[in-house]
Amino acid sequence: MKWKALDAEPCSIARTLSFVGDRWSLLVLRDCFLRVRRFEEFQRRLGVTRHILADRLKRFVEAGILSRVAYQTSPERHEYVLTQKGLELYPVLMAMARWGDAWMDDGAGPPLRYRHRPCGHHFTPVMCCSECGEPLDPRAVTVEPGPGLGAEGVKLLLPARQNRAS
Repeated sequence: MKWKALDAEPCSIARTLSFVGDRWSLLVLRDCFLRVRRFEEFQRRLGVTRHILADRLKRFVEAGILSRVAYQTSPERHEYVLTQKGLELYPVLMAMARWGDAWMDDGAGPPLRYRHRPCGHHFTPVMCCSECGEPLDPRAVTVEPGPGLGAEGVKLLLPARQNRAS
């Protein structure tokens, strides 16, 4: 698997990584969900070079993850707003936050708490089955071919020892 060709892999995880698979992309997305919208604010918060930040923002706009919206005309200035496609990355970041809270807190507790505004409660992100609502446990999930897999993707479903034999 070549890094530059991830977007063509028969794997949704690899395809997603083609857009969010580096630290700057994930941190830009994190800040988008923290309601950061302007280039200068991203740069100040992240400490990233202008070139790298401009590249990530441009890629997200081209992919339809962010939209670039003018907020000032003289001089022209833009802000970056999550699209529906971008908003649907929220569970990815919440899953990462949950893992970090559980395994990377050095015993100090989570650095951020999340409150669900409709009910007013703090919550811990949990991924649940869309059909029965039960929390997902990888030991209770099987993977089967889907309509978009294709012949090359079948290798993804084989145990590692069978992949080596082919």
